[in-house]
Amino acid sequence: MNKISPLVLLLFLAACKQKEYNADLLVKNALVYTVDSNFTTADAFVVNAGKIVAVGNADTLEEKYKARDVIDAGGKPVYPGFIDAHSHFYSYGLSLQEVKLENTKSWQEVVDSVNAFSIKDTEGWIVGRGWDQNKWKVKDFPNKAKLDSMFPVRPILLTRIDGHAIMVNQAALNIAGIKPGQSIAGGKIETINGKLTGLLVDNAEGLVRRKIPPPTDSVTQRAFLDAQHNCFAVGLTTVEDCGLPYTMVNIIAQLQHKGALKMRMYVMLSDSPEDFDYLFKRGVFKTPGLDVRSFKMYADGALGSRGACLLQPYSDQKNWRGFLLSSQQHFMDVAKKLVNKGFQLCTHAIGDSANRVILKIYASVLKGKNDRRWRIEHAQVLSPDDIKYFGEYNIIPSVQPTHATSDMYWAGDRLGKKRLKSAYAYKQLLEQNGWLPLGTDFPVENINPMYTFYAAVERKDIKGYPEGGFQPENALTREQALRGMTIWAAKANFEEKEKGSIEPGKYADFVILDKDIMKIDGPAVPGVKVLKTYVNGEKVYEKK
Repeated sequence: MNKISPLVLLLFLAACKQKEYNADLLVKNALVYTVDSNFTTADAFVVNAGKIVAVGNADTLEEKYKARDVIDAGGKPVYPGFIDAHSHFYSYGLSLQEVKLENTKSWQEVVDSVNAFSIKDTEGWIVGRGWDQNKWKVKDFPNKAKLDSMFPVRPILLTRIDGHAIMVNQAALNIAGIKPGQSIAGGKIETINGKLTGLLVDNAEGLVRRKIPPPTDSVTQRAFLDAQHNCFAVGLTTVEDCGLPYTMVNIIAQLQHKGALKMRMYVMLSDSPEDFDYLFKRGVFKTPGLDVRSFKMYADGALGSRGACLLQPYSDQKNWRGFLLSSQQHFMDVAKKLVNKGFQLCTHAIGDSANRVILKIYASVLKGKNDRRWRIEHAQVLSPDDIKYFGEYNIIPSVQPTHATSDMYWAGDRLGKKRLKSAYAYKQLLEQNGWLPLGTDFPVENINPMYTFYAAVERKDIKGYPEGGFQPENALTREQALRGMTIWAAKANFEEKEKGSIEPGKYADFVILDKDIMKIDGPAVPGVKVLKTYVNGEKVYEKK
């Protein structure tokens, strides 16, 4: 009788052992918020091949499944991976390579930050983002004079926090060929006493932006990967990037194919003929990590830079109502084009006039109840008479709770008490369709979903202000807020059957937090940390 060699025996035993496994991962000893239709909880779930295969009791699941890896959550809460329903992921990544101005407390601090950056980065344009004159002691818009004296030759472009205004120096104006007295539809080139101040609002930004050389391939890749790292650290597993050119689609797809970019992305293409042609010719672009089926229009600008289009003049600037960024005919043409092609339309609308224009155009094209999931991004200031359009035509308001708690310090100055009552009206908007996707609009706001949850539920900023909450009648419940950051955000993307909850058949995207946001005292929520983040059952972040 021939003897079996030790090596053959080991290989045989290993093969037998391998066959015993019928799952990749078991998560147990957890408080699992499934966010299913009944908002049930469980203490365990099983993952195989990147998807959830079973949810329930750990003892029962361990009898049926033998997993290669086991996570003992130690009683910690587990949630579906958070989804940001409105962000600018790539722009955020680029901002990490630029001058950071978010925490500046004066124009002088902005100038000092630019100067410090210029010493380390000595060539080309200086680009920065994040200044906000509403946070300064002197709340007037700045002037380029200091930049001109320090940088007479090197061009500078500094974007306001909302992205709807920029400050540039004379060198940048010269490159763009901008002269005093020049005007542009849907934008503003500010002059005082016949001299350019350097402030350009909305469409005027493009006159300078298009002169900046495009980022190199290495900068582009670094932007995506740096943004991904920071987003995984706060529990985001899907982001919606609102308004990219079609040229970015293949870049994202290639990074995902290589395994470098694991973040799932829902991309809205820009409102341009090239982007329309691209998607019309190829149809919906859909992979497990990338979904491209929608377009983003801009109806108006932002309230902070007074570019939002209002029905009546600004309370703090008489005879000024803001402006639309394109003609109403253009908005109508795009809506008709997309409804016939079957694509989703998402429109930025801040002011009550801009919202009314877009809501009426949507209504005329959608013609009643539907499941097209056309969206109004922000839906920030609304006439009480217009809120009904959301429910009557199944128009989806996509809102950002931290906008309310960032803007509350000065929004009343812009709008007055009466208009403010129907602004940031998230509870009223939720009632229209019974669901409401939540996002941040980062880098305009902080990327952290905990801030979103806290602002939605408590209507306070992270300092706990104001004591009773800002317009608390429009606060959401904790369940509604969590749904808005998970399953409802997925539904806004037509992806509710593949993500947004911990249920069999869905992607194994989940996060483990150090505290339970559904139960802890409100003020503690902003400080809650992500312990681990998983995408497709793979750990992509762990707190050190």
